[in-house]
Amino acid sequence: MNDEEKIEEENSLSDEEAGKEEVTNLSADRHDSKEEVADANIPKKETIESTEQPITHNSSLTTKEMEVHHHTHAAHGKKTWKDYFWEFLMLFLAVFCGFLAEYQLEHVIEHQREKELAKALYDELLDDSTVAANKVTNRLGKEKDMDYLSSYFKDSSLTNLPQNFYPAYTTSLYLINTYAFEPKDGILSQLRNSGSMRYFKSVALQKLLGDINVNINTVRYRNEQEYQFFANPVKPFMLKYYDWSWIDNLRKEDTTANVLDVINNYRKSNRNIESKILNISSLDRIEASNLILFYKQMLVSTRTLQYKNYIITNHKILQVLRKNYSLENE
Repeated sequence: MNDEEKIEEENSLSDEEAGKEEVTNLSADRHDSKEEVADANIPKKETIESTEQPITHNSSLTTKEMEVHHHTHAAHGKKTWKDYFWEFLMLFLAVFCGFLAEYQLEHVIEHQREKELAKALYDELLDDSTVAANKVTNRLGKEKDMDYLSSYFKDSSLTNLPQNFYPAYTTSLYLINTYAFEPKDGILSQLRNSGSMRYFKSVALQKLLGDINVNINTVRYRNEQEYQFFANPVKPFMLKYYDWSWIDNLRKEDTTANVLDVINNYRKSNRNIESKILNISSLDRIEASNLILFYKQMLVSTRTLQYKNYIITNHKILQVLRKNYSLENE
């Protein structure tokens, strides 16, 4: 081998070694980069410790702050007897004011209800007062007719009858309900049955309402007695001696609804409807006169006692209602 060939062989060996060194260096560089990447992904102990240390410090600080806040709240939340007293006073005043408001509202409602009932009772009694006065006036007229009829049966002609005989005969012994006063007690019964009588605070008014309740019962009882006397013996007497064709002819001429008005119209006219007494042969004049007078005394007693007592009590109640509830202009 010559020198040139030796030199080329040495150069080739040098190039191969240089190439191997480069490969080795490249592998080493790659290994170092992988380690650097791994080291970057794995946190170091010092880093973890440095990270955990402030967390531990903050937790301890927070706990201390909470403890300080807790002690501060406890100090402010402590109440004295004055605090409890004022709380009790405010609660008591709230309950007491609510009670007063409710009591006042209930008082206003009861007062309104009391006045409404008083007005209704006033209207009912006022109407009855007018009706009772008219009934008394009509009864006075009936009592005069009974005096006339009683005297006529006793000593006058029973065949030649004057125009006024049958009108007096009819009013005295036939018309019963027309002269009977039937008091109304709808409002009074409502007050008594519902317990609403308590709305009236006046003791005097409550006593008068009790009195008029008694008066109403006695008036009704007296009306029943009068009807019983009419049923027997007045009705059998009328069926035997009264000419019912007379009133039938009278009602045909005058169709006014009220029989008493029909009779009064007849008295004012110049008409004279033929009339007669039936079964004259069996009529006992004294007995007929006595029957009429007894009946009259019963009517007079009812008017002067039962009706009068009711009217007096009625007027007293109306006066009290006007005074207590300002019903003068109602």
